[in-house]
Amino acid sequence: MSTTILLTSFQTWLPHHKSNASDDLLLKIQQESNPFQEQAISLTYLRQLPVDVFPASDLAIAEIEHLQPDVVICCGMAESRSRLTVEAGATPRYLITQVYWLVYYIVLQEIFSFKGLSYYLSAFLGNKTNIETHFLNTSVDLEELLQGLTETEISYNAGKFVCEGLYYQVLSYLRDYSPTTGCIFVHVPLLTPENLSTILTDFRLIISRIAVWAIIQRQNQIRETTTAA
Repeated sequence: MSTTILLTSFQTWLPHHKSNASDDLLLKIQQESNPFQEQAISLTYLRQLPVDVFPASDLAIAEIEHLQPDVVICCGMAESRSRLTVEAGATPRYLITQVYWLVYYIVLQEIFSFKGLSYYLSAFLGNKTNIETHFLNTSVDLEELLQGLTETEISYNAGKFVCEGLYYQVLSYLRDYSPTTGCIFVHVPLLTPENLSTILTDFRLIISRIAVWAIIQRQNQIRETTTAA
């Protein structure tokens, strides 16, 4: 039983960034020769998304609708962190500090996805307390996913920026339109000669384990459908 996984990364956003660590990591995996062939894992890459919540979300959701993956792994750079961190979920709180993106999107950009727009507006119109408490959790069991990994930990702060915005929009879309599809967001630290090998090892294990998770989800769904019939 094959598993299709969509992986996303971002472009750079500050002048001193020579590259984005999330994209560097995906490039390393992409350059490997069939690292998951034995598990029948098919990887599709949507690299270098714009560092802008609304266009990035539209591109990701459009690819999800086209590909119909079993799992989505979104990746972003966390320059201040030293380990891989997998985000437990996301809130729409990024809208509090980025109201201008909403205006920009509605006024200046073509609205590609009315589904996405409904999420933005509902989040934006809520009060700050509701926004802060409206936490969408990933459906993936992160404790089990990361068990024994040496360079990875769970995070409960997705950043209040584009990373959290993309994660929230993808989780919202999947909740409403594809609830059996899993999604996680991985924050990647700056890659160095000292940490590259262990981070690659952990990231490969995350991909391998989440593929197993997806297979179990499909089996459970088939079992439930059969029982209901």
